[in-house]
Amino acid sequence: MAVVTSHALNSVDGSHAEGIAVRLTRLGSERLSLFATCTDASGRVSESVEMRDADATSVYQLVFDTTPYWAERIGSRPVSGFIEQIVLRFQMPDPAGTYHMPVILSPHGYSVWLSG
Repeated sequence: MAVVTSHALNSVDGSHAEGIAVRLTRLGSERLSLFATCTDASGRVSESVEMRDADATSVYQLVFDTTPYWAERIGSRPVSGFIEQIVLRFQMPDPAGTYHMPVILSPHGYSVWLSG
């Protein structure tokens, strides 16, 4: 099994981004949902992914639903155009590999990288 991990950090106040809904799908003729979870109190996600039906060219999509996270923190203050989702598309060529995608986010931008 492969392992997909992430660490989400709030760049506005330097805190761990707890409670962001995260889901992984495999793209193709039909999307196959592999997991749906939330970042924990330390802003982390770690999930095993069954790679039995995948090949090295399969494309995966990791989605962070940031709208509820920012709505809770921003409150009633008017904010236009904040990022609603962070969508990462990547491949997992090693079926036993670990794929780590840290995310540093703010309402209007984010930074991400893949290490594995």
